[in-house]
Amino acid sequence: MPTRARERLLDTAEELFYAEGIRVVGVEQILAVSKVGRASFYRHFPSKDDLVVAMLERRDLRWREWLAERVAAHGGGPLAVFDALAERFARADFRGCAFINTMIESADPGSPAHRVATDHKSRVTDYVESLLVTAGHRDSATLARQLVMLMDGAIVTALRERSVVPAEQARAIAATLLA
Repeated sequence: MPTRARERLLDTAEELFYAEGIRVVGVEQILAVSKVGRASFYRHFPSKDDLVVAMLERRDLRWREWLAERVAAHGGGPLAVFDALAERFARADFRGCAFINTMIESADPGSPAHRVATDHKSRVTDYVESLLVTAGHRDSATLARQLVMLMDGAIVTALRERSVVPAEQARAIAATLLA
C-alpha cells in the first residue's frame, strides 16, 4: 500500500514554510510533522532546497488555478483579481504571499527557490495581461505589470494591517488606471 510520503512531505512543507518561514523550518520538523522517515525524505528530495522548489512549483499551480477560479466567480474582469485577493486576506491563516516571502528569504536571485518565485510572478502577470486583452485594454503588458504591482503592494499591506481594505484600495486605484 502506497504511503503517499512525497505528498505528505510537500503538504507539511507548504503548511510549515508558509506559517513559519523557509529558513526557520528544518528537515527534522518536517519529518516529525509529516511522520515520514529520513530515508524516505531523501529518496524523494536530495535536499531541503529540492523540497522547497518542489513545494513552490506545486503551490504556483494551485494558486494560479485558485486565482482563475475566483476571478471567474467575481465576473472575470481584470478588477476581479482584487476581489479574489480580498477573500484571501480575510482568511485566518493569511500570511502574505508565499512567493514574496520566498524572494525575501532567498534573496539571491540565482537561487532555485528565488527563480521559482520570480517565475510565479511572471505567470501571474501573464494571466492578468490575458484578462486585460480579453477586456479590450490597450497596452495590456504595461497595465498588467502595474496591476501586479498593486496586487503585491496590497498583499504586503494586508499582512501588515490584517485587513481586506488594501485589496479594496488597490482595486480602486486599478479602476482609475483602467478608466
